[in-house]
Formats: sequence, C-alpha cells, structure tokens
Amino acid sequence: MEQYEPDRLSPAQVAAMRRSFRRGRASLTRRSLLRASAGGALTVGGLGALSACGIPAAGQSQGGVSAEDHSDKEKTVSFSNWTEYMDVDESEKHHPTLDAFRKRTGVTVKYTEDINDNVEFFGKIKPQLAAGQDTGRDLICVTDWLAARLIRFGWVQKLDPSHLPTAYANLSQQFRSPDWDPGRAYSYPWTGISTVIAYNKKALDGVEVTSVSDLLDNPKLKGKVGFLSEMRDSVGMTLLDMGKDPGEFGDDDFDAAIARLQKAVDKGQIRRFTGNDYTADLTKGDFAACLAWAGDVVQLKADSPDVDFLIPDSGYMTSSDNLLVPNKARHKTNAERLIDFYYEPGPAAQLAAYINYVCPVDGVKEELAKIDEDAANNPLILPDKEMAAKSRAFRSLTAKEETAYEEKFAKLTGA
Repeated sequence: MEQYEPDRLSPAQVAAMRRSFRRGRASLTRRSLLRASAGGALTVGGLGALSACGIPAAGQSQGGVSAEDHSDKEKTVSFSNWTEYMDVDESEKHHPTLDAFRKRTGVTVKYTEDINDNVEFFGKIKPQLAAGQDTGRDLICVTDWLAARLIRFGWVQKLDPSHLPTAYANLSQQFRSPDWDPGRAYSYPWTGISTVIAYNKKALDGVEVTSVSDLLDNPKLKGKVGFLSEMRDSVGMTLLDMGKDPGEFGDDDFDAAIARLQKAVDKGQIRRFTGNDYTADLTKGDFAACLAWAGDVVQLKADSPDVDFLIPDSGYMTSSDNLLVPNKARHKTNAERLIDFYYEPGPAAQLAAYINYVCPVDGVKEELAKIDEDAANNPLILPDKEMAAKSRAFRSLTAKEETAYEEKFAKLTGA
C-alpha cells in the first residue's frame, strides 16, 4: 500500500500549483469550468504539499476500511460536491433531483458545496482519513488523479455491485475502466471533462484547421494559437497528434511531444499558454484557434456565432470527476443508492441539462431532449459513438515521473 512521501516539492511542482490556482481551472467558478482536473498540474506535487511526512495510509487492505452501516436506521446521506455542480430550481433554493431521490427512497441528502479545488479538499479530509476516522461524509466527488491516490492509499471503500445495477448497466463505455480503477470497483464518474480544439471563424479568415498539427505548423496561424497551461491537456493532445497513446506513452514519447511544442514556441506559433482565460482571447479573435475545455465551448458557442469546435481525427483528451465513499462512512448503502439513482436516464438528463458537462450515462438523449433539445444534440454533452471512440485519458504518473514531467513542461511554458 502506498504511503505518503516526504513533504518535498520540486520548483516545477510548486510552479504547476501556482499556475493552476492563478489562471487554471482551480481559480474559477464551476459554471466557467473551474478547477485543476486530472488534466491539470495539481497532482502528486499538490498532494505532497499537503501531506505529512511518513503518515501511513489508514487502510491495511485494498478496499479501504468500512464502519457499521447505519443506512437502514438513519435515512440520510452526506454528499460533498463542487459548487454549481447540481441542478437547482428557479428559486435557487432546491435541488430537484435530490428532492426526487428523497421522495422515492425516504433518504434525505445533506448536500454540501464544500469542494473548491482538489488540493484544498484533500487538506480538509486528510487528517481524519490518515487517522482512520470518519470524515463526516458518505460520498465525495473528486477528479481522477485524487480519486486514484485515495484508492491507492486504501482510504475509500469498495462499492457493492448489488447496490449499483443501474450504474453498471448505463455507464458509458469510454468511462468504464480507467487505469487507476479498472472495472470501477471504487468509483463512478459524476461527469466528464473533454479537451477539444476551439476556433474563431472570423479570426481564421478562411484558414482551415483540422488537427493539432495545423495549430503547431500552419504559418498562417503564427501568433494566433493558444495551448493550455495544464500539462496533461497540452501534452496529451500533442501525443495523440503524433500517433501516440497518452495512456501508454514512455519518457521518450513525452520528450518528443515537449520538443514539438518547444519548436512552436520558438518560432512564435503559440501566442501563449493559458488557463481558462483563453475564452477572452478566443471571443476577441486574438486566438484564431486553441485547445479548449468542452464545458467552456458549450457556453461560448451560445454567446458568440463566431466560436465553434472540432474533434481531431487523432482523438481528444477526457478526464472525469468521480463519486467515492470514504473509509468509515456511516451510510455507505445510502451513498450507493444515490450513485445508482444518478445513472437513471431521467435524473442524469436533468443534471446534464443544468451543468452542461459530458454525461457519463448511456441512454439519456430522449429524456434530455424533453428538457433541452439543443443539449441533447450537442456532442460535447452527449458524445456519439464515433466521438466517444476518439476519447483518451492521460495515464497515471509515478511521483518520479510527475516531478520530471512538470519540470520539463514548466521550462516550456516559462512558468
């Protein structure tokens, strides 16, 4: 079982953390696609900054530590989530899907929006988890990299498949088996986050863009291209363009991708590396094309007729936010029932219509069309089979790889 590493951060890892808080997804509100994701830089380094030297994982066996389940007697479940990551009614005082769950099951959800970024939230729950204590939460929602680390530490419980028949049946294929949780034994995705190419039609002025190669090599786009300050997104998309799988690459592949990006930087092809602030550059036309997060593109397209997106033939990067049950949770069965509820087409459609992220649930199009036909036909929310087949995830990194890769990416971006 993995243990905490000493509290030592390389300069590159510190820069990666500051980069994400200052201008990455961590610095924004949820409706603007906010925090550091699995595609972001706040991975092992961020955890190292919050960890205590030599504190062992609480669980002593793979599957975490359970407590007596009080679900039958205590009709409640405590759910910690990100801000603005749940449907609300017009009064903004009620969550319709949570109310529907309570009416059906009799279980009241204590819903708390107390996750602003992964690193900060880890700092909240780390002391209890490390000490083998109840966090007071039955269900949490965290991004891939933190979900992977919690599983490796033995700090979350293995889910009971008998309580998740709907979730198992309706989970989209592209999310079924990440390398950090094969077969989804410990987690289920709440939503997906995709990286695509966005462009401004007016700023392109007739220049055709179909691939990352066009962004990096077409001289007509010199100084009008943006890449993301999140390492996994920019390097991942470049690896795909080079014919490499971001889920299986090695050091030489990573170095080749960095070299390719460096060449574009040196010749002035890339205007700058950005966090979410690329949205202003794109709408103004300072960027003719850039890497972008799908949640932003949905909103940008609605606001500007000049903005559109494309999926390269080589593929695109996807990460996810995930639901897990912490060790010693008092209401594990109730938490599993809530997970399963959100994999029904009706509740899943209501959620997708509000948050506009990739829905990880199959079979929701008809229900979503009843609420918002445009959303139901938007591949950034409901990827079709062809688009889903192009989805790729960045593989898990060791602590050594994380340090080395972040140093190289920081040098590239000037962070």
